[in-house]
Amino acid sequence: MFNFGDMLRSLVLSGPAILFGLTIHEFSHGYVAYRLGDPTAKMMGRLTLNPLKHLDPIGTIALFFFRFGWAKPVPINPAYFRHPTRDMALSALAGPAANLITAAIAGLVIRVFILLGITGFALTIANYFVLFNVILCFFNLIPIPPLDGSRLLYYFLPPNLAASYARLERYGFMILIGVILIGQLTGFSILWLYMAPLVRIFSFIFAGYSVM
Repeated sequence: MFNFGDMLRSLVLSGPAILFGLTIHEFSHGYVAYRLGDPTAKMMGRLTLNPLKHLDPIGTIALFFFRFGWAKPVPINPAYFRHPTRDMALSALAGPAANLITAAIAGLVIRVFILLGITGFALTIANYFVLFNVILCFFNLIPIPPLDGSRLLYYFLPPNLAASYARLERYGFMILIGVILIGQLTGFSILWLYMAPLVRIFSFIFAGYSVM
């Protein structure tokens, strides 16, 4: 039975994890690009941990309600890179890597909480940090443009296939929205079929139990 109070409590408690996960993801893209020679994110004020600079309204709402979401992409100009294809791949990998590291740290916090007998509000917040950062990591590694996984796949493809694959980017957002909506309408989510085992595995590794 639907319980509005439980849903509201879940949304409030998951808020810090979602905001931080989206922010550290985009900041890491910009920071690695900056270290590789591209100042674009810094010049546009996106090299910051202020979540208001990174949040995409639709992507944030989707993450709260559907467990899949995104932020505004950090602008990256590969013309600044010495090795454009490789450096784009490294910049793309930085976001998911930051989320996985965050989930690992949150898992360590959970283990300390359990050791100290700390439960309730603090443990719930830590659980959400593991859950949403693992989700953000592996959702963004899906090789559908413009997600980070497409940048990594682009790096490994031969030039002729890479050029054809890059043209799919104009349709990528619509494909993602369609897959998410179909999952919600039918109750059978292909994305969650892919995500759920990864969330269970990595939450067991990090926290010692499934946070789902």
